[in-house]
Amino acid sequence: MGVLMQDVAVGWQLYDRTHSAFALGLTGLASVAPTILLAIPAGTLADRYDRRRIVRIGRMLAGAMSVWLALLSYTNGPIWMIYAALFFGGVGIAILSPAQSALLAQVVPTDAFANGVTWNSTAFQVAAVTGPAFAGFLIGVTGTSTIVYVVTATMAVVYITLITLVHPRGQSRTREPVTREMLAAGIRFVFNDQLILAAITLDLFAVLFGGATTLLPVFAKDILHVGAHGLGWLRAAPSVGAMLTALSVAHRKPMQRAGRSLLLAVVGFGIATVVFGLSRSFLLSLVALFALGAFDSISVIVRSSLLQLRTPDVMRGRVSAVNGISSICRMSWVDSSRARWPR
Repeated sequence: MGVLMQDVAVGWQLYDRTHSAFALGLTGLASVAPTILLAIPAGTLADRYDRRRIVRIGRMLAGAMSVWLALLSYTNGPIWMIYAALFFGGVGIAILSPAQSALLAQVVPTDAFANGVTWNSTAFQVAAVTGPAFAGFLIGVTGTSTIVYVVTATMAVVYITLITLVHPRGQSRTREPVTREMLAAGIRFVFNDQLILAAITLDLFAVLFGGATTLLPVFAKDILHVGAHGLGWLRAAPSVGAMLTALSVAHRKPMQRAGRSLLLAVVGFGIATVVFGLSRSFLLSLVALFALGAFDSISVIVRSSLLQLRTPDVMRGRVSAVNGISSICRMSWVDSSRARWPR
């Protein structure tokens, strides 16, 4: 919840100060660069050491970024320092992400894992609905992003406390020496498993020209004219769609035709993105983003279940790192590159 609140605050603060879509796009590059550089080593760490401890360390770094952003917002610090803070926080996210993804399989039994992924996605989407809306409310009331960063830092402390209370099953740790072959093992595994490769590739190309969330402050302020409150609801709409879809899937039997479901979800995602891009109505834009989130939720559930169930525990960190690079880069790089074009 805190991280998604912070995303809204950073976007609003930067666009309010610069009125530049390119400045918004650079936030994606600043955040994704550490993932590109550190994901594979971080995945190796997740397979060699206690994943829960790695997650705590990464979240501490991300929480420190929130404190830094709060100080920059309060003092109206230089823009380049905001990007530096995002890069620093991105290091923490890059470290914790593979371990966090692999940790779920140590908590949920195998026969309930697909359902566990669905409920995990639902819980995330609940936070994703409330977070952006709450951030928009706070910014609208206070006129500044500072309070949002303070709340996000507090949420990081809550997260660290709660993850400490989790007691996962024993972890199968690799004892191989750290070599180039070991670091590349996750990449080789993904390319050798045609089902996982197909799911990741399909998702990557589906979203390649569809990422739009980084540009939502532009739509909220200059196209739809709905201000900070409207921005919060625009950010929340995809999560509402994803949450309701995940709840529906959680109460049904596991999808029998996962491949067909994934293909239909990709087509629906593309149509919803086109409608949002053409819309000049706030209500229609909300509906399009709602549908976009619903279709994306199906893709996430299918891909995440396949990835974790077909991967041995001793390699889950490295394989999760490969998937993480695909998932994060498809959004951040697309948004930053598209922001170069005028409205």
